[in-house]
Amino acid sequence: MSEVIRVENLVKKYGDITAVDNINFSIQKGHCFGLLGPNGAGKTTTIEIMEGIISPSQGKVLYYGKAVDDTISQQIGIQFQHTALQDFLTVKETLNLFTSFYQKTTSHEKLIELCDLGEFLKRDNRLLSGGQRQRLLLALALINDPEIVFLDEPTTGLDPQARRNFWQLIKDIKAQGKTIILTTHYMDEAELLCDDVVIMDHGKIIESGTPKQLLAKHFTDVNIHLPLDQVEHNLLTEHGWNIQGESIEIATENVEQTLTFLIENKISMQGLHVKSANLDDLFLKLTGHTLRD
Repeated sequence: MSEVIRVENLVKKYGDITAVDNINFSIQKGHCFGLLGPNGAGKTTTIEIMEGIISPSQGKVLYYGKAVDDTISQQIGIQFQHTALQDFLTVKETLNLFTSFYQKTTSHEKLIELCDLGEFLKRDNRLLSGGQRQRLLLALALINDPEIVFLDEPTTGLDPQARRNFWQLIKDIKAQGKTIILTTHYMDEAELLCDDVVIMDHGKIIESGTPKQLLAKHFTDVNIHLPLDQVEHNLLTEHGWNIQGESIEIATENVEQTLTFLIENKISMQGLHVKSANLDDLFLKLTGHTLRD
């Protein structure tokens, strides 16, 4: 696996405010790389430096070992979080317009199939649903056939079904060997799509690795949840199980052993569910607040 991007000692200051505070990471070819953190963490500033939109105060970004220059816009694709589309143009006309901006482009037929635009090609941009708009924006990010694609919170505001459809599009793009840099507030999205993640807070990297590695590093227990009224009080006090509202939470390293114990004590399994730690739990553990705060 070859390295596509390396970020070295990156710093960005705005007066007395340090938005990005001496961060380092690398991105491997063909990976989906997640840059995670709450609003104000510095991830958008980091992404904009990587895209060549703004310059760092210190440090550098290397693409295939070379510093970012003015040609980078022809080599990458960007789906911004907020992009204004031209009114009174259809989806097809918008594709034609953006094609004219680049020296190298992907065929419209390929983009229409990949991003599933066929049903609304003749529709005015103003009349697109949220999911349709995001699929068009993704197509525009891919129009110059980039090897590296930046997706800035691409599923924000979409309904659950539209989000899942968009996840499949991202998987399809990755299957073509493209490298994806994804920022998102949705931790289920990051766990499903990302090969590697960097978690930022207050301009610093507080953890990095694969989602599986990070969760294994910070959590050994699995939590079993049961309705409170199904467990006798003496068992609660004897074992020190946590009460959370109308439920109890049992932290265990051995789920099978714990379930056997519950069955032996004639505790009903109705309403029981098992929950493993996720990236939201990790961020809460590391910072004291959730990623979406």
